[in-house]
Parts: sequence; structure tokens; C-alpha cells
Amino acid sequence: MTGFFSQDLLFGLMGGLGLFLFGMKIMSEGLQKVAGNRMRKILAALTNNRYVAAFVGLAVTAIIQSSSATTVMVVGFVNAGLMSLVQAIGVVLGANIGTTITAQLIAFKITKFALPAIGIGTLMKLFCKDKKNIYLGEILLGFGILFYGMSVMKEAFDPIKGSEQFRQVFLLVDNHPLLAVAIGALMTVIVQSSSATIGITLALATSGLISFEGSVALILGENIGTTVTANLAAIGTNVAARRTALSHFLFNFLGVTYMLVLLPYFVEFVNAITPGDADLVVTTQQQAHEFGLAVGDKPYIARHIANTHTLFNIINTLVFLPIIGVLANLATRLVPGKDSQLDFQLKYIDSRVLNTPPLALSQARSETNRMALLALECVDETLQFLDKADLRMLESLRKKEDLLDLLQREIIDFLVAISQRPISQEASREISSLMHVVNDLEKIGDYCENLWQLGERRIEQRIRFSSVAEAEVADLAQKTREFVSFIQKAFERRDQTIIEKAQFMENQIDTLEAQLRDNHIQRLNTGECSVNPGLIFIDMIHNFEKIGDHTHSIARAIIGKK
Repeated sequence: MTGFFSQDLLFGLMGGLGLFLFGMKIMSEGLQKVAGNRMRKILAALTNNRYVAAFVGLAVTAIIQSSSATTVMVVGFVNAGLMSLVQAIGVVLGANIGTTITAQLIAFKITKFALPAIGIGTLMKLFCKDKKNIYLGEILLGFGILFYGMSVMKEAFDPIKGSEQFRQVFLLVDNHPLLAVAIGALMTVIVQSSSATIGITLALATSGLISFEGSVALILGENIGTTVTANLAAIGTNVAARRTALSHFLFNFLGVTYMLVLLPYFVEFVNAITPGDADLVVTTQQQAHEFGLAVGDKPYIARHIANTHTLFNIINTLVFLPIIGVLANLATRLVPGKDSQLDFQLKYIDSRVLNTPPLALSQARSETNRMALLALECVDETLQFLDKADLRMLESLRKKEDLLDLLQREIIDFLVAISQRPISQEASREISSLMHVVNDLEKIGDYCENLWQLGERRIEQRIRFSSVAEAEVADLAQKTREFVSFIQKAFERRDQTIIEKAQFMENQIDTLEAQLRDNHIQRLNTGECSVNPGLIFIDMIHNFEKIGDHTHSIARAIIGKK
């Protein structure tokens, strides 16, 4: 069947594209599991140097094989205030180069190894016990499915090589570069994957349906279409994040514009540095056997297309890296306004990076550390309130406790969402640990609330402690505060050697609380203390002891015992 709407074509293209995208997803997830911690270290090395930022973008995208994931992640970082606009532009420029590695891999003539890769990858995933081998199996499986999808797409185009209707359509692509750019951009927007568009372009070109020049124009359009994902991700974010997404569109759009003007020279340059002739078509069975291809195929065009994709992005990055400041100013002018900082908002986590679990987990850890710092502030302000007895401090304390409650809900929801993605066993354990930490931090906030409410009762009822009781509460409060501070710093630096000191500090608080309780009973017996002050005193030391319990629980979670 060779009609314009050939069933074989539609089914082959749909199935092949589905396999291609599914293979990319499995391969990308496997790569992320293997290299998750490495990505964190790469991102931690990011500085204000634009060239380092570009290298970071290239490296991260090369690891996760998705420029869209990188740019969406960067938009989230800018939205959280973790990255400046100039840094972000540098990272996205590098990401544009990193994503071309996919096309370079596809250009190798290794389709015949697709089925063995699927078989070996499946066996490794199902029967290996070592998690690293399981992840390598996923990478191999995804790689095989990706190439098998390419083979299916290419075979779908084979029957229509003689169709005059299709020939007329693709002549339009060859003869009208602007139309080809628009088609390339639209295809990328629809499938939300620049790699998939490259795959379709390669299938068309190697089947001899479009010329090399038409392929170049489609690739240029793909570079515009891929920016749509980041701009969609920026909807609802702050001004800086929207400027980052717009910058991505601007340098790709401007790059495509000047490259269209220089298209004949660019095509000539790619031909000059790529071995073989992109216009050579296999026309006989003997030639087909020589190149390992079907009649009608172009044996060198895949490498030409891959090099076109890579060279365009390298050239574009070299052009715009020195003038990132100008690009940032242009984006600032096009997206005017100032950011409004709200007290009650997440600072680090962003649901847009959930498809990159190692980075999402890193964001959750940063938000949890923010929560730990907030809990420490809550303890500090509670102690100040108990000392100064100033009711005006209660408004700030209530806000902090409300924010702790909000962070608990949002971080737990975010961790649950990560856990529903394909993640490693190590990541699963860390999610469980973080959930325990978050819940214990919220409990610390609750006991702080109990303490300031007890302090409020003291003020309203004009209750005074004896100097001895005041000193005892202050001593226990200080030891509790030191414990919380110690554990917060340990969480921040991921210190696994803290358990002995944590146990010592916990025992110290428990022993002191029991001793103070005994001292209080003695004062009641001797008449040094009355009932009402005594009840508040007992409640206060109990709440400090409970803060110590939950702080010790956090220490156990840090070392992986919870």
C-alpha cells in the first residue's frame, strides 16, 4: 500500500517513534541512576564563570541525554534563586551541545546490534542482583529499543520511495528552507523530544526521501522547537526563570536566523569535514551489499546530519558565550518586572525536575536542610522569648512554625512523587531517611510552640520561677539548643560519624531532665516551690527533653538507621 496515507507508513512511523522515545526514556533513566551522584558534584562545581557553566550544561546533558530535562532543571534552579540568569544561560548553551551526542550515537551503523542489545539488557535487568549491573542492563535495553525503533521508522518509509505524492511533499522541504525549519520546529514541539525529530530526519534522509540540504533545515527548526519545553516549564515561575527560558529561545532562534543566511557555506563546511559524500545514493544491490544498506539509502548522510547538529550548536555557543551579558539584558528588557519574595514558598524543590530523580532528590535534601535551619531558628527564638518575656515576638514564632508545617507537607509530597519514578535502591533509602528527618523537624517546631505557649501562660498569670529553677531551665535549654545545632550541621555536611556524640548529647539531656524533675519534687516537699509554677516547670523541661528525642531520631536517620 503506497497511498499518501499508507497504513504501513502510519503504523510503522507511530510504532517506530514510540519505540524510539521509550528506548530514550529507559536509557536516560538508567544513565541517571548510574551517574546521579556524579551529576550532583558537577552541579556543585558551578561558578559564575560562563565557560565553566557551559561545560557543566554540556556534561549534565551528556549524562542524562536530554537537553529539555537540563533546561527545565535550570529554570527550576533560577526560580529557586540557586542560579543567576548569566549562569543559567551558560548552562543552557552547553546543554545544546550535550544533546547532540544522541545524534552522533544514532549515526553509527549499529542497527543490526539492536536486538542482541535488547536481549542482553533484558537478561541483565531481570537476573542480575548487583544494582550497578541492573542499571547497565537498563541502559543497554534502552539503547537497543532506541535503535530498533529507528529501524522500524526507516522501514516504514521504504515502500513510499516511489510515491509521486510524497516526492512532491519532500521537494517542498528541499526547495523551501524556511518551510523545512517550520516543520522541524513543529515536529519537535509535538513529540517534545529533539532526539526523536533527529531520528525521523535520519530515517527520511537515509531512505533518500529528502536531500542533505533539506535535512539541515529540519535540524535548524528542531533547535527552535526544543526551546518550547523550557518556556512551557517557565509558566507560573518568577521573572528570572521566565527570562532564562526566553534566553534559550532567543539564542537558538537568532542562531538559526544567521545560519539560514549562511546555509550554503555551512553545508559546504560540514561536507568538507565529514568523510564521504552525503549525496551518494545506493542504487544497485552491489553497492547496497558494500555499504550494508538498502537500495535507495544514502550511506554517509547519517554522519553528515549528526555533524550538522553538533557543529551548529558548537558554533552558536561560541558566538553567544562572549555576549551572554547582552543576551541577559535583552531578555530582561523583553520580560520586565521585579520578583516578589513571599515568606511562605518553597525555595529549592521544583516539580519540573521530577523526571530527573537524582537532581530532584538533591533539591529535596536542600529544602530539608532549609527546614532544619528554620527549626534551629525556632528553637533560638523560643529561648529568647522565654528569657525576655516579650509577647511581640510571638508573631514571628507563629510564622516560623506555620512555615515548618508547610515545608513538611510539601517536602513529603515531593519525596512521594520521586519515589514513584524509576529510582535506585540507594535513592529509595535516602527518600525514607529524609521523610523521617522532615517529620522529626516538624515535631521540634510543635514542641517549640508548646514552650512559647507555656511562656505566654507565665506572663499572663504573672508566674515567677525561683532563681534556681530559672538556672536549671536555662541549662537544659542550652544543651538542647546545642544538640539541634550539632545535628543540623551534621545533616548539611552528610556526616556519618556522629552517632556516638549524638547519643552522648541525648543521654546528657535525658539525665539532666530526670535530675531537674527530682530537684523540683524536693523543692515542692520543702515548700520552696508552689503548685502552679511547678506544673509549668515540669511541662517545660518535658518539652525540651522531647526536642532532644526527635533530634536524636534525626541523627539516626542521617546514618541510615531509620
